[in-house]
Amino acid sequence: MNRPDAHRAVAARAGDVAPPLKSQLLHINMGPQHPATHGVLRLFVTTDGEIVNQVVPYIGYLHRCAEKEAEGNTYHQYIIYTDRMDYLAAMNCNWTYVLAVEKLMRSVGMEVEIPEYAEYARVIVGELNRIASHLIAFGTYGLDIGAFTPFLHAIREREAILNIFEKICGARLMYSYFDIGGVKWDIPPEAIEEIKVFVDLFWKKLEEYDTLLSTNEIFIQRTANVGVISPEDAIAYGTSGPVLRGSGVDWDIRKNEPYSIYDRFDFKTAVGSGKMGTVGDCWDRYKVRMDEMYESTRIIAQAIEQMPASGEVMASMPKVLKIPPGEIFYRAENPKGELGFWIVSDGGTVPFRTKTRSPSLHNLSVIEKIGKGQMISDLVATVGSLDLVLGEIDR
Repeated sequence: MNRPDAHRAVAARAGDVAPPLKSQLLHINMGPQHPATHGVLRLFVTTDGEIVNQVVPYIGYLHRCAEKEAEGNTYHQYIIYTDRMDYLAAMNCNWTYVLAVEKLMRSVGMEVEIPEYAEYARVIVGELNRIASHLIAFGTYGLDIGAFTPFLHAIREREAILNIFEKICGARLMYSYFDIGGVKWDIPPEAIEEIKVFVDLFWKKLEEYDTLLSTNEIFIQRTANVGVISPEDAIAYGTSGPVLRGSGVDWDIRKNEPYSIYDRFDFKTAVGSGKMGTVGDCWDRYKVRMDEMYESTRIIAQAIEQMPASGEVMASMPKVLKIPPGEIFYRAENPKGELGFWIVSDGGTVPFRTKTRSPSLHNLSVIEKIGKGQMISDLVATVGSLDLVLGEIDR
């Protein structure tokens, strides 16, 4: 006999009426130091037993005034700050920012023509960093669910990419490789050869990942029909990247609004299909990232084949960049989603105002909608499926 029943039995023998049982909401802090929050994120969770009644994200623990710093640094100096936004995809953050500055220059009549060689170098390192970012998403998501082995495989392949980046720019995490007008250095021949070897081998590795996790029965049970984001909610909350595409929305800036030289490559947009459950569930978001690694590998292979044997890495640029008054907004497809920069120039050598549109911030906001009614364990799976990096949320 359990304790409530025993309480009623004693009350009945005494001729008393047992008081009705009442449930009480419990407030729990998940984070800001917690392995399932993917950074210094605090989730204020209200639970009714094991069921989440409400979840409210609290951010700001990693705030570094990055946007204010833009007002005190030149356009070139600010590139290093973008490394520290999505620090798992620093190349892509560099790239979006320099694209925004280049668009600002063109909008006010300044000429800037990116060399052909530099365009291909940008695509190659950008897609390599997309794979490296998704590898971390794949590996850490396995840890969130309780699978340790996928993380070891993911780190192994990511190390190969970081070794390539080290040969290209000397850094393994904060690259500052992109520059306004091109890239800072050529890709060494030995790095090109390593990229070719990596592309050839990575196809087989992706098949291993599918065996380890994608079709694992326990993983499917933990992610299918969990954390479902409808297409309407995905759009309403401003989600982007794999979170948006995981909900079945066919939108990828590289395809729909091609920038750089993406219109020269043949690749598909990975979209969630509800293969294991409901369209927009955790498994779909996970699978979109896996499929994108296949497509990034295809893009890299095509770029290496089309790339000129040699060429200039930088456009002709003034030593001191001074941009006439104007303003623009530019966005690009980062591994986490759409990263955008709004830049205002007042005619000086530093921006008057720089504002960042962070994909992780918008992707996080939907947790309040889909978190309610879940089990606490499913909330962990849902947060992991969003692939958040707090560096670009707080800035």
